[in-house]
Amino acid sequence: MLRALEAAGLEAWVVGGWVRDVLMHASSHDVDMCCSAPWQQSKAALEAAGIGVVESGIKFGGITAIADGERIEVTTYRLDGFYTDGRHPEEVTRAERVEDDLARRDFTVNAMAWHPVRGLLDLYDGVGDLARREIRAVGEPRRRFEEDALRMLRAVRFACRLDFTVEPATRKALADCAPLLDAVARERVGVELQGVLATGLGGDALERYPEVMCAAIPELAPCRGFDQCSIYHDYDVYDHTHRVLTVACVLARAQDDGDAQAVAISPSLMWAALLHDIGKPQTFFKDEAGHGHFYGHPELGSTMAKEIMHRLALPNDLIRDACLLIKYHDRPLKAERKSVLGMMNRFAAEGVDTPRLMDELFDLKRADALGKSALCFEYVWEVEDMREMFHKLLEAGEAYSVKTLAISGRDLIAMGVEPGRRIGELLEQALTATMQGGVANRRDGLLRYLARVAGICADAPTSSLHDSSTN
Repeated sequence: MLRALEAAGLEAWVVGGWVRDVLMHASSHDVDMCCSAPWQQSKAALEAAGIGVVESGIKFGGITAIADGERIEVTTYRLDGFYTDGRHPEEVTRAERVEDDLARRDFTVNAMAWHPVRGLLDLYDGVGDLARREIRAVGEPRRRFEEDALRMLRAVRFACRLDFTVEPATRKALADCAPLLDAVARERVGVELQGVLATGLGGDALERYPEVMCAAIPELAPCRGFDQCSIYHDYDVYDHTHRVLTVACVLARAQDDGDAQAVAISPSLMWAALLHDIGKPQTFFKDEAGHGHFYGHPELGSTMAKEIMHRLALPNDLIRDACLLIKYHDRPLKAERKSVLGMMNRFAAEGVDTPRLMDELFDLKRADALGKSALCFEYVWEVEDMREMFHKLLEAGEAYSVKTLAISGRDLIAMGVEPGRRIGELLEQALTATMQGGVANRRDGLLRYLARVAGICADAPTSSLHDSSTN
């Protein structure tokens, strides 16, 4: 593609993230180019070489070139006009030189260009910042963030993704300019926060860049410095939260072989860890002895988290799962059959992936304990006993919902029960009995149980029906 552009007398460079990732010896999926010509000329040159073109971003001088299944963004050298809304330039004009195009970019590690003949063009010491493992704004940091406030969250996301720090001047500008995030559309904030949490270093983001994170989610601000007045908590609500978020990620990823990168991070677990105590400041009170309590904070936190996540335009399934984890994260639970089945039943009633969410609940409970004081660390072993009980119940085929019963409505109809509400009532009766240990979750036993307690015939022919126990 680059040769096709330059064969037409144009100048082109590979720019941005691909250059950064290659210099870090990391894989990269997106390749961007910038070109000296208006997009119309770039399109003509590419099509003349048999390369397909999509007019994907012509408002900003961009097209997408497609060849051999690869899609590469090709954008005209450009200069940005004034940013009046803190997000978008009023106008975009064509620049004559690649140097002008690089000067408008956000961070030095993203402001490098490469050419197979001319080599690397690094005007702002991006290579040095890669070596120092720093995120640094191009030019004056405050100006970069005043132009586009979303760059602040991008700085945090890049720092987390690359496991870099933000250099001091840029970090100060992050803190000073954080209120500008109010002008950014909440769905764009949600996308960046998703990216931060997906790195597994969301806890670092909370710890290192609190002003930005609290501007992104204002409900976090009251948690900062909020003394929990409890012997079970060594940290304020905010510091506890960043520790829980960190531990939840590290432990959820951990494998027997020590490969911490083997397991993908669950978005619902990360969001639940971030917001699990968001309701504490509003539910706090002290008893006569001066001890702090937060009765009802999981329920309120679940409601607040739902409002926050909807505001950020996050997926509905993600909101549902994270809010359920928050609601039940502090619910008393024992490593006993009845207790664990009861929690499984609560999740199943919400139509969620119960096995996955149960494991995430244990991950959250474990991280929550390790984010408190040393007095709570022993609780981790209780949590793992609960997890072991949960997996034993799954492996044994124990029922925790009507769908996991070894019988179905078809079995009851074959026994002569009329279709309708009675079918559901009988299945719920069977579920209650097997969850309480009165009858095993086996087809024949359940049918005999219902025949005995409900007065229906257990000898009706059912051999022609499928065996529900295999479902």
